[in-house]
Amino acid sequence: MLEPLLPAQPARGGQWRDHRQVVNAICCIKRTGSPWRDLPERYGPWKTAYQRFRRWAAYGTWAMAKKHVVALAEADEDIDWDAQIDATIVRVHQHAAGARKRGFRVANRQHGKPSDARAAG
Repeated sequence: MLEPLLPAQPARGGQWRDHRQVVNAICCIKRTGSPWRDLPERYGPWKTAYQRFRRWAAYGTWAMAKKHVVALAEADEDIDWDAQIDATIVRVHQHAAGARKRGFRVANRQHGKPSDARAAG
């Protein structure tokens, strides 16, 4: 389904790595959330997948592929647009824990010892 939407082999220069292998590499990274450098060797060099992902994103290839796949799914009535989210799985960032409830307050600090303030006054 995606092959006609992907760029053709360049007329000049070296041969590109197979699109199927690169798309599988990109899907692996996006599915696992791991860094590009942790791409398994069976997918080829991580830089190839990364550069192709970035290039296709800049050219709008991914957006066009998404529109095409959604159109095919809607034509087959094979898509369900109803979605739900369960708030019990949403986690707060670690820096948000334990924050003050009444806003930020600056402490009134005096420089010097407390005994110096009493002696001067």
